[in-house]
Amino acid sequence: MLGSTYSTRDPDPAGSGRLQPRPDDMDVGGRPLHATVPDLDRFFRPESVAVVGASDAEGRPNTGITRQLIAWSERVGARLYPVNPGRETVFGLPCHPSVAELPEGMDLAVLLVSDPLPVIGQLGEAKVRFAVAFASGFAETGADGAAAQTRLAQAATRAGLRLLGPNTNLNAFETFREDLTGPAIALITQSGHQGRPIHTLQELGIRLSHWAPTGNEADLETADFISYFAQLPGTGAIAAYVEGLKDGRSFALAADRAARNKVPVVMVKVGRTETGARTAASHTGKLTGSDAVIDAAFRQFGVIRVDGLDELQDTAALLARARPPAAEGVVVYSISGGTGAHFADLATAAGLPLPTLSEDKQAELHQWIPEYLNVANPVDNGGHPVGDWRGRRIIDAILADPAVGVLICPITGPFPPMSDKLAQDLADAAEETDKLVCVVWGSPIGTEDAYRHTLLGSSRLATFRTFGNCVTAVRAYLGHHRFTAAYRSPFDDAPRTPSSSARKARALLRPGTQLSEHAAKQLLRAYGIRVPREQLVTSAAGSVRAAGLVGYPVVMKASGAQIAHKTELGLVKVGLTSASQVRDAYRELTDIARYESVDLDGILVCQMVERGVEMVVGVTHDPLFGPTVTAGLGGVLVEILRDTAVRIPPFGDATARDMLGELRGARLLDGVRGAPPADVDGLVDVILRVQRMAMELGDSLAELDINPLMVLPRGQGAVALDALAVCR
Repeated sequence: MLGSTYSTRDPDPAGSGRLQPRPDDMDVGGRPLHATVPDLDRFFRPESVAVVGASDAEGRPNTGITRQLIAWSERVGARLYPVNPGRETVFGLPCHPSVAELPEGMDLAVLLVSDPLPVIGQLGEAKVRFAVAFASGFAETGADGAAAQTRLAQAATRAGLRLLGPNTNLNAFETFREDLTGPAIALITQSGHQGRPIHTLQELGIRLSHWAPTGNEADLETADFISYFAQLPGTGAIAAYVEGLKDGRSFALAADRAARNKVPVVMVKVGRTETGARTAASHTGKLTGSDAVIDAAFRQFGVIRVDGLDELQDTAALLARARPPAAEGVVVYSISGGTGAHFADLATAAGLPLPTLSEDKQAELHQWIPEYLNVANPVDNGGHPVGDWRGRRIIDAILADPAVGVLICPITGPFPPMSDKLAQDLADAAEETDKLVCVVWGSPIGTEDAYRHTLLGSSRLATFRTFGNCVTAVRAYLGHHRFTAAYRSPFDDAPRTPSSSARKARALLRPGTQLSEHAAKQLLRAYGIRVPREQLVTSAAGSVRAAGLVGYPVVMKASGAQIAHKTELGLVKVGLTSASQVRDAYRELTDIARYESVDLDGILVCQMVERGVEMVVGVTHDPLFGPTVTAGLGGVLVEILRDTAVRIPPFGDATARDMLGELRGARLLDGVRGAPPADVDGLVDVILRVQRMAMELGDSLAELDINPLMVLPRGQGAVALDALAVCR
C-alpha cells in the first residue's frame, strides 16, 4: 500500500518495509526530500509471532516475558510460535527447536537471547518481516558495543527485515484499551519507563493506540515511527520521549510529514545541559546534537518541545482531543479577582492572546455580574453567580463571542457546593460548543467528586492540575494550528540540480585548509554575494595605486590563509584617506605579520563601508543535521551577546525572516536613534544565497563566517566586509 502511495520511492521487493529514494527525489546535495514511511502494520498487528528463547520455567526472566507475549498475541489475534531447542512445549504450545523450523513468512520475531546477531541471518532465511531485540550491551556501552550494534544493523539489512532495538523492552506489547473512542495518542520512547504517564492516560479516558520503545535504534528509529503514526487516520497526537536522534535529516523529514498531515508532535528531548547530554548518550548510545540546532529544527517543523513528563502528558492529551480553534482569543473566567489576575499574568507572559471583551459583551455579562467587578478579561464573577442559573448564562455568553476560541477557568480548590455547580456548568457547556473549554483544578487531593467524576468524566473538557501546564498546553494548541495552517514544506522547493555558482565555487575550494579572506570573498562572489571593491597587492606602490582605483577612504587588511582574528593582531587599518597613509599602513602591516610569523598572500586594499547594521551570516556542520545556517548580530557583538538564530536547509524566504524575528536585537534593523531602516530584503537574500552554498558544497565547506555583513539602508543591499571559510 505505502509503496504505491509514495510514488517517489522504489518499494523494496523483499517486503522489508524499506522504501528507497529515487534519484529524482534527492536534493542538490544528494539528500532525500521525502520521508520513507515504513509499513509497520504487521509489526503492531501481526498474524504470526515467533518468540526465540521462549520459556515457561519458573524463576527465569524469559518466562514472564513469554507469558506476556502469549497474552498480547491473543489480544491482537496472532498465532504464537515458541522457539527453544531445549523444550517440546512452552505453556502448552508446541515449541520449535530452531528458527529454521518455523513456517515461512512470519510477521514478527521477538528475540529473548543475549546475542541476537546469529539469529538475524536465520530470520532472513525464514523471511521474517520484523524482529525485536531486547539484549543490551551495544552502543550504550562504548566503542566496542557500537561496533557490535553496527554489525547487527548490517545483518538486519542483509536479511531484509526491520529491527526494533537492541536495548528495548516490552512496551510495544502493552494492553491498549479497546473501549475508548476518539483520536488517539501514539507514543514513542527511548526509555520505556518514561512513557508510563502517557500510558496511564487511558485510565482517564484518553485513547492510546501504539507504543514504540525504540531503544538504541540500530535500524528502526524515532523518525520511522513519527512518519508511520502521522499517516494513520486515528492519530490525534504523537507524544515522544527522546534522548538522542539517530539522523537529523530523517527526523526533519518525519516532522515534515507530520506537519503536512497536521498531526501534532509533542516531545521531551533530553540534552539541554552537558550533564543531560552525557547521561543520555550513555543510556542509548546516540548523539544528542547541539541543543540550539535541535530547538531550531523543532521550531522549523512545528515540533512542540516540553520539559516535563507532566507537560508531555497534558499537552499531548489536549492536542489529541481538542478541535481546531474557532478563534485565537483566550478568556480567563474565575470566581476570584486574584485568581483571574494571577492566571492572566502567566498567560500573557507566555504569549497567549487575551483580548479585551467588547463593551457590548461586557454589558451583557454585567446583567449577571455586579457592576463593580471587572469583566473585560479576565472575567471575575465574584463567586455568587456560580451557585445559581446565572453561572451557566455567563459561560455561554463568553463562548458566544466570535473573538473567543478558548475559555479557561482556574478553580484553585474545592468549595462545595459552589465548585461542584461550576464544574458541572463548565462540563455541560463544553458538550454544546466547538470551542475549547479548559479547567484547572488546583486541589492537591484529586479525590473530589467534582474532579473525579464531573471534570474527568467529560470527553470535551480539558482538565489540568496546574496553571503552568494549562498555559503550556493552550499555547501549544494555538501555536500548532497556526503553524500547520500556514505550513508549506521546504522540501517541495528544494533545488535538485547544482547551479553554475557551485561549479565556480568548487574550483576555489582547497581541501583541508582555511581560505584567506580574499579567497573566501571570491567564494561569496561566485554565489552573487556582494563584497566591497578591493584589490590584493604585494607592494607599497601597488597599495597606493589600488587605493586610487578603489576610492578613498580605504581599509587595509592582511590577507593570509591562517589569519582568523586580524584585529587582535593589529592587522587591520581603517579610514585611510591619503597615499602617504596607505604607504605607511602597508609597511606597518607587513612588519607586524613578519613579527607575528603570519604567512601573507598580500594586503587587501578595500572600499570603506561605514553606514549600516553589522550582522553575521554563516554555515556550520551539526553532527546530526549536517549543514546549518546561522544569522545574527555581527561585529564584536556576536561574541559578546551571542544573539543568533539557526535553521536547517532547505528553507525559504519566510523562514529566513523568522530567523531575524527571533533575534533580541532585531529592532536594530528597523532603525534606532535616527538611523534609517536597514535593507532586510537584502539581508534575507544573502541568507538564502548562503543556504544554497551550504546545500551545494555540502561537506566540502566545513565552515563559513561572514562577519561583519554590513546591511545598508533600505534599498541598498548588504556587503560582506570580511569572510572566513574552512574547507574539509
